[in-house]
Amino acid sequence: MNDLSDPPDATSASVSPAAAVAAEALTVVFEDAHVVVVNKPAGLSAIPERDLAQPSAQRQLEAARGDRLFVVHRIDKEVSGLLIFARDAATHRALSMAFEQRKVHKRYLGLAWGALPLGDSGELSMPIHEFGSGRMGVDARGKASLTRWKSVALGALPEGPVTLLELEPHTGRRHQLRVHAYAFGHPLVGDPRYGDPALQKTQPRLALHAYTAKLSLGEVHYDWVVPLPSAFATLLVSAGLSVLPSG
Repeated sequence: MNDLSDPPDATSASVSPAAAVAAEALTVVFEDAHVVVVNKPAGLSAIPERDLAQPSAQRQLEAARGDRLFVVHRIDKEVSGLLIFARDAATHRALSMAFEQRKVHKRYLGLAWGALPLGDSGELSMPIHEFGSGRMGVDARGKASLTRWKSVALGALPEGPVTLLELEPHTGRRHQLRVHAYAFGHPLVGDPRYGDPALQKTQPRLALHAYTAKLSLGEVHYDWVVPLPSAFATLLVSAGLSVLPSG
């Protein structure tokens, strides 16, 4: 793993799961002739905001590398984890089509309030509609949205029990995982938009991390896993959780 002062050379198209936590910085975890994959810290926008003085992953990467990069997908500013950029227009078209056709398999780790039996799993199929001030919510007027979930570990914070969930979005609505978790009755820990504001303010960050993605470009098959940032790992430890999914 490299910081932006030292971009790596092209390496294998497979990154092994890492038990160590990442520093709270934008890091390049993989690149080849077609893609650049980074581990984005929480609090950094994926793409430039309206206020161009604010930093973004795309602008930092382009400035450090001297290359133009193409945005393939986004993750929320408050969310950490795996973010893919294309290095050329042809790859951008291919990846955009793969996302549109749901051929990219992404999974997230989310720590949710409440206890869900270990090993339980299911689907959340609830339409998501955009309301004012950027807030999203489940509403019949919304777009069809599907999330698969699995309970992978149980723990407790001083404020109450928590469940570590593996979350897989099968649609790409804004705030989808956060909205579905909230509507399911188990809002994600530390979410500044969804859940009891007083309770959420007790936590240092939104406990949601994009940790793995699988896709194919022609004959090349990619399988990436990125480590948890230190703040998220510390939160898990404080909840009594130490075993993470291997991907």
